[in-house]
Amino acid sequence: MEWLFDPTIWAGLLTLVVLEIVLGIDNLIFIAILADKLPPHQRDKARLIGLSLAMLMRLGLLTIVSWLVTLTTPLFALGSMAFSGRDLILLLGGVFLLFKATVELHERMEGVTHVQTRSRVYAGFGAVVAQIVVLDAVFSLDAVITAVGMVDNLYVMMAAVIISIGVMILASKPLTRFVNAHPTVVVLCLSFLLMIGLSLVAEGLGFHIPKGYLYAAIGFSILIEALNQFARRNFLKQEARVPLRDRTADSVLRLMGGKKRMHPDADVEPQDEPVAEPEAFGVEERNMVSSVLALADRSIRSIMTPRSELTWVNLDDEADTILRQLQASPHSGMPVARGQLDQLVGIARTKDLVSALMLHGRIDASPEAGVVRAPILLPDTAGVLGAMETLKRAHGQLVLVTDEFGIVQGLLTPVDILEAIAGEFPDEDEQLAIRPQGPDLWEADGAADLHQLEQVLETDALVGDEDYTSLAGFLLARFASMPEPGQAIELDGWRYEVVAVEDRRIAKVAISRVVQATSSDVP
Repeated sequence: MEWLFDPTIWAGLLTLVVLEIVLGIDNLIFIAILADKLPPHQRDKARLIGLSLAMLMRLGLLTIVSWLVTLTTPLFALGSMAFSGRDLILLLGGVFLLFKATVELHERMEGVTHVQTRSRVYAGFGAVVAQIVVLDAVFSLDAVITAVGMVDNLYVMMAAVIISIGVMILASKPLTRFVNAHPTVVVLCLSFLLMIGLSLVAEGLGFHIPKGYLYAAIGFSILIEALNQFARRNFLKQEARVPLRDRTADSVLRLMGGKKRMHPDADVEPQDEPVAEPEAFGVEERNMVSSVLALADRSIRSIMTPRSELTWVNLDDEADTILRQLQASPHSGMPVARGQLDQLVGIARTKDLVSALMLHGRIDASPEAGVVRAPILLPDTAGVLGAMETLKRAHGQLVLVTDEFGIVQGLLTPVDILEAIAGEFPDEDEQLAIRPQGPDLWEADGAADLHQLEQVLETDALVGDEDYTSLAGFLLARFASMPEPGQAIELDGWRYEVVAVEDRRIAKVAISRVVQATSSDVP
């Protein structure tokens, strides 16, 4: 038992354990890459079998140290080069490693085995284990020869092998998980295997490459990859600040060839975007998809017909006046009130009102008459998706939008939802809110929807987190007061000039692209 107190024994054991772990990293990396080819429930088993075979091989080779020494004896010569059994094993193992690493790199770079559109085809368990055994033999031979050269005590060598394999078994699963989760790391590891395979071939041919060169190159590559992973982690953390809905929408739009929408609170550098097929999706299709994806973020106030544009029936008016109003109106239904809109009685179809006036000369608003129905009210704080559910239950009836005080703010119909997706569908007495006037020249009403205006102008500088939903609200926020006709602002390459102000509101706005002066234009 005196060896337990011999410091040289412990120093040799520690040194050999560290060296065995270092020499076994390449084997561990290869096992991690091969295990990924198996079904998930077989991967742990393959790792354990592979490392156990490596331990058994190394222990077995250690027991026949005398035979290992004979492997260095030349068997034959080709010219000036003599080949021993060890050289042949290293040469064949190096060629196999070069071949296997090249095939794996080709599959990953060309995407042969990683197409996700169909079910993945896994390799056979026996084939993977056989490949692990072949590489175990090569790596075990190298490690055992190193151990024999460093330590004279057989038991110390065996103890070092068992300890090192135990450490690698514990580290194999997290290493495999990390390698497979990072494609760049897989490529880096395969490059290591190529380098190791080349060194084995060179050593088998009699050209010794110092291990320090290999480990220095591997260490430098690992450092660079660590910095890359750190930078990627920071990028993902910053990207996570953008809501998942926005990220998903941006991804869909990029695939369709549209412009990426950046979240105002995110400080994320845009990535290189793939080049989309120019004919794959039209502008209208991209705009419709963008509008659908943005529906959940829009308020009812942004899509409803505002109070100032409502047409409603006043029961206090004369019957002839009401009849003329109904005959001139293109609407199929209207709110009915007494004196003012906030004195709401209900909702009625235009044809029912006309029939009541023609038959009875008046409108009977009582529930028994069945002409005027109770209104469906929706708070202006509700989302668009919730409003859609309300409209489904309304069975074609109009929905009135009210604020927290019960004051009517606007009117909502299924057509408003459709217009939010596909653009405006003006009535006979209406015109488009955004009208082209020439190349890069537009005229817009103050009530024009900001989302639609962004799509028309191909900009993302209009819609924010503010409460306004119209172009007039946007301009009022910028001017901070009611502007005079002729006042203008410039934003994101566009000039917005107030053309007309009516009834204390912005009625019309001229929009034109700002021509940036170039150096050649400067005298």
